[in-house]
Parts: sequence; structure tokens; C-alpha cells
Amino acid sequence: MSYNNADVPAAPPWLQTAADIDVAAFERAHQSSPAPEVPATPPAPELAAVPEVVRAPEPPSAPPLPPPTEQFRQPAANVFAPPPPPQTPAAPGYPADPNHYGNHNPYAESPAAQGNPGTVFPPQGNPAPGNPPPGFFPGQPMHPHQHYAPGQPQAPAPTSLDEVALLRKARRAPASGWRRTVHKLSAGTINPGESPDDLVYKQLLERVNQPVRGDYRIAVLSLKGGVGKTTTTVGLGSTFASLRGDRVIAVDANPDLGTLAQRIPQQTRSTVRDLLADESIYRYSDVRAHTSQAPSRLEILASERDPAKAEAFSEADYRGVMTVLQRFYNIIITDCGTGLSHSAMNGVLDMANALILVTSPAIDGARSAGATLDWLQAHGFGHLVSGAVVVLSSSRPGASTIDTDQLSAHFLTRCRAVQQIPFDDHLAEGAEVDLDLLTKSTRRALVEMAATVADDFPATTMRRGDPYYTS
Repeated sequence: MSYNNADVPAAPPWLQTAADIDVAAFERAHQSSPAPEVPATPPAPELAAVPEVVRAPEPPSAPPLPPPTEQFRQPAANVFAPPPPPQTPAAPGYPADPNHYGNHNPYAESPAAQGNPGTVFPPQGNPAPGNPPPGFFPGQPMHPHQHYAPGQPQAPAPTSLDEVALLRKARRAPASGWRRTVHKLSAGTINPGESPDDLVYKQLLERVNQPVRGDYRIAVLSLKGGVGKTTTTVGLGSTFASLRGDRVIAVDANPDLGTLAQRIPQQTRSTVRDLLADESIYRYSDVRAHTSQAPSRLEILASERDPAKAEAFSEADYRGVMTVLQRFYNIIITDCGTGLSHSAMNGVLDMANALILVTSPAIDGARSAGATLDWLQAHGFGHLVSGAVVVLSSSRPGASTIDTDQLSAHFLTRCRAVQQIPFDDHLAEGAEVDLDLLTKSTRRALVEMAATVADDFPATTMRRGDPYYTS
């Protein structure tokens, strides 16, 4: 191997004085005969002093960092992370540090966060649109305030709970017919579902249970006796009371010794007179002491049994009774007498929200009903006529010789609806009425009549004056 001076780098300036060795002489001596004995090395000549080198001052070094611990160990750099965005010089008068104003992380300074290594701190600051924040990993959901770059595929928005069927709607077990038989024989494994008739009945119940604002007053009347007026009152009231959750009461306003109280179990001998004479009525229990309640939850306020006192039941007395009952009951049904000219009848018609006209499917009954509608129209109660419900109550079994369909069409030209109630042996007894003893067709007819009446509940507004005060 040979060496040339060209291959040897030049000595630094401050070592030029010491580089006085002849490299070429050294090579020639190495290629000649074996080196002679090396004489004792004479003392080296004194070298010239090396001039002192002046260096630039070094910047102050940062204090040494403590060894990383598990709590503050930073994750490895993400090789997939995009390069940081170019820094834009700050405008004059503004700090270059984006975290200068109020963007410090208070969570990292809390003692709870310093004691929990797994604490996740929320991102601070608002990254520029289109730039992912520092530490963003592919597939990681972005913060709600972060933005995607234009053209970058965005993740689909999460589906709300309203659009997800969390529960599969089970079929309701059939309540009647062959469907119920199949469901019971198969121990519930075969469920044909509800029949169309059951669905129609379910809709009737929804109509019956429409809310009532304030109270709703219904007057049941007829000019001809013995057509089922009192029976219709008890049947309608019992249907409302059994299917609804509010309070329903029927008032006997017949001045001729009415029989309404005899249609339910008697619990008290109190009458409307006793209610008017009671000056200590402040709550529902005070009124309940004057009424009798049927198994269907229908309450009845009986009329006076003394003929001398019954004749004195006037319009003012009826209005006084209504003033008390309106405070505690939602549906009030009044069983009127057969006459239209007595004093109490004026108060009944003036305070009524709806009218039910009961007649029999016969020629004389139809004429009496028509005369009643004419009288009401002539005396300023035309609004009750247009919203009235005519009830055709059969008083004997079997088919009638009267065409009930044609008779219904005749009344529909003047009234809101017509309801037929078939003959029922239990109702014909004239005793206490029990809904469980009625035939299916009669029970269904009463529910349909209640649903027809309840259709007027949403259109009725409270007609109340000043608040009630007791002296």
C-alpha cells in the first residue's frame, strides 16, 4: 500500500507548525533494508506554542429531563401521521403561540388527572379546517369540532335511536273466536293475531278514552215514558265509568219520583236535597257521602223521594247541584223527566253539552222524538239538536216490523248520530244493572254509543266562570 501526500488531508491551521515530518523520506526508509537499530531517542525539540483558538459561545443547554415514567411516557411517533402543516407567521400584535390565550388544558393540571395514568384529555384548541389534529390516527373518530379536508371521504353519521327498531313488536294474543282457541290449544306457540273485529273494538276504546277538559254534561230525555230512558242513562254511565279512569256520576233530575237510584246497589239514603243542604263540602269525599256507587264505578245522586219536596226541585236547585259536581267529576249525566216545561228542565238544557234522545222503534215513539226536536229548535236549543244522538231502544225481543234503517236515516237528517240498542233480558228486568250480565251485542252497542258521544269531547271548551269559593 502506498501513500501520497495528496491523499493526506491538510493539517488544520493551528497544527501547521507541528506538521514537519517528511512523509516521502519515511516511505523510502521503509522500502529499503531492514531498519537499523533505533538509537536512543534524543529529547524532542521544544515545539512552538500553539496559538489559542477563539470559539463562539455555545447556547445555554436545557436542563436535563428526568427519566420517563409510565405515567408520562409518550407514545411512539405515528409513521402514518401526515406532516404538520406549515406555520403561518403571526400577525403583528398577536402571539405566534396559538395556545397563548386560554387554550391550556386544565384537565392535565388537575390532581385527579395526574393520579390516573389512563386519563384521556379532550383536544384543546380549534385545528384549521382540513388539517387533522396532532396525534390523529387513521380510523380514529374525529372530534365534533374537527373538519375533513375537501374531497376526503367522510364517515356516515350515526343512526339515531328513533330509526332503529330496538324491540320487535310482539303480536297481541287474540281475545275471542277461533283465534283464541288455537292460541290456547297450542300453548301460545301459534298466535294468529287479533281479528279484524277485535281491532275495531280497540279503536272504539280509544275513542271512549279521549280526554275531557273540565267537565262534560250530558242530558238524557224523552217525551214518552217506558222507552228505556233511565236504562240508557245507567248503561251509558256504567260504560264510561268502567272504561275510563276519571269520575262519572249520573243525577236523577226527574221531579216525578225517578227510579235511577234503584238501578244500582243503594249505599246511602241521601238525595240532591241533602247535598244542597250540606255546607261542609270541600273535597271529593264530602260529595261521596251523598252518592251510591255501582260495581262499574258509576256514582248516582238520587232524587227526592218525598212528592211534596220533589215538586219544589227548581232550576236554581239544579244549577246549585251542578256547581258542586263540576268541581269533582269529569262526566255528568242527567236523567231528565218526561216533561219539557218544568222549571228544572230549563237549567238542564242550558247547561248541557250534549243531548241523548231516547225513543222506541215504533211509530208513536218516532213521532214523540220528532216533536221533541221541534220544541228544542223552537226554544233556542238548536245547537243541541244538531249534535244530538238518537237512541232506538228495543223494548221487546225479536225483529221489529218497523224499518229501523229508514227510521235512522230520517233522524240523521237532523241529528249527529243514531244508535240502536237491541233488546236485552237483563235490562228488561228493571232491576240493578250489571254490565257483565249483558249480552255481547248489547254491550257492544253501549260501547259504540259511548264512543259516539266521546267524539265531541275534544271540541268542548270549559264553560266556567269565576273560581269556586266556599263561605
